[in-house]
Amino acid sequence: MNIPNALTLFRLVLIPVFVIVFYIPSQWSYLISAIVFFVAGWTDWLDGYLARKLNQTTPFGAFLDPVADKLMVSIALVVLVERFAVWYFTLPAIIIIGREIIISALREWMAELGKRTSVAVSYIGKIKTMAQMGAIFLFLLVQVDKEGPVYYLAMVSMYTAAALTIWSMFLYLKAAWPDLRPGNEN
Repeated sequence: MNIPNALTLFRLVLIPVFVIVFYIPSQWSYLISAIVFFVAGWTDWLDGYLARKLNQTTPFGAFLDPVADKLMVSIALVVLVERFAVWYFTLPAIIIIGREIIISALREWMAELGKRTSVAVSYIGKIKTMAQMGAIFLFLLVQVDKEGPVYYLAMVSMYTAAALTIWSMFLYLKAAWPDLRPGNEN
């Protein structure tokens, strides 16, 4: 166990805390759930930074970090879909969650072929993650019937994240296509 892995485990512990706080029927639940999500996002950045800086990358951390990220983002989007319950929020949420499932399956498949590096995390994937985290954070601050500048900024961020999600998925699929296309059985 090292500091980066401990931070990743802490992020996993924050998931049920986030959900419980989100559903507490109080005005402050919006702010506190946003803070919990922000802390989780910050630990995501920090654990990666420390793993590289302290040369503490581990196979366990390489496995658990993306799992923790995908769980936190997916769970936050699911509870927000329930909160906002409109198609124009649900659509980008479906795109983001669907892409995460597709790319996770693609990475697993490519690892089986011994070609995991061809679908390694890219720069556009990191930008996509930042856009998603920012959009989710902003939506957590917004009360359902309180449209205003934060809501509109959150919506723009959400659609930006969805567009980056589609773009990054296309890039990953394009990189893997030579190994996925019909007639290329290994």
